[in-house]
Amino acid sequence: KVTEHRTARDWAECMRELVDVHFPTAERITVVQDNLNTHTPASLYLAFPPAEAKRIWDKLEFHYTPKHGSWLNMAEIELSVLNGQCLDRRIPDRATLVAEIFAWNQDRNAAGTTIDWRFTTADARIKLKHLYPAIEP
Repeated sequence: KVTEHRTARDWAECMRELVDVHFPTAERITVVQDNLNTHTPASLYLAFPPAEAKRIWDKLEFHYTPKHGSWLNMAEIELSVLNGQCLDRRIPDRATLVAEIFAWNQDRNAAGTTIDWRFTTADARIKLKHLYPAIEP
């Protein structure tokens, strides 16, 4: 979703759109997101009357990405691909930006693109030895 800014109200509007437009019949919507300071229930209450904010909040279940976790890495990889394949030139206006991102997203989803992780558990046990307990035979 392309917005003019990255404010609490922008995020709240995105959440309302998610609930009312994209998944109106869902009992619960799981949202995986980063820990940006605007991604909180307070943003909903800032943007909407209390009853509306609570209605939206009650439909959502949030999972925040760890600061150095693989979910965040995947999001950053996708944003890097978007930047290299779609945003690597000057885009004249917002309407063109929205159209370009929509087309890129459709193609990416249709292709079923995945990420090929090369950092294995064995690698992690060596590189992050202090985080992994020793396994005794």
